[in-house]
Amino acid sequence: VQLVESGGGSVQAGGSLSLSCAVTGFTISSCDMEWYRQAAGKERDFVSSILRWGRIRYADSVKDRFTVSRDTTKNTLLLQMNSLQIDDTAVYYCATTCFGGKWGQGTQVTVSS
Repeated sequence: VQLVESGGGSVQAGGSLSLSCAVTGFTISSCDMEWYRQAAGKERDFVSSILRWGRIRYADSVKDRFTVSRDTTKNTLLLQMNSLQIDDTAVYYCATTCFGGKWGQGTQVTVSS
């Protein structure tokens, strides 16, 4: 089982980024999938989730700006991030609750003014 995030980078406030989480070892539609983020010096926070049956949740701080989805043809979890704010700066992690919980290594997102 492996989760590998990509798509992070640096962007100005108001910009957009699209994160991907390529999964091997299981089918993403068979497991609950999540995005978390951790800013420097802070705890890891929930961002979004898409459950195996399709229910989607967002943290209040990203609602109406971020969109989570699954590309089942590529077995990849996606996170489209629009209207990025400086407070969105963090390392973003994808995770699954299957297999006792598995995490990717994270991808850095930096938003500047």
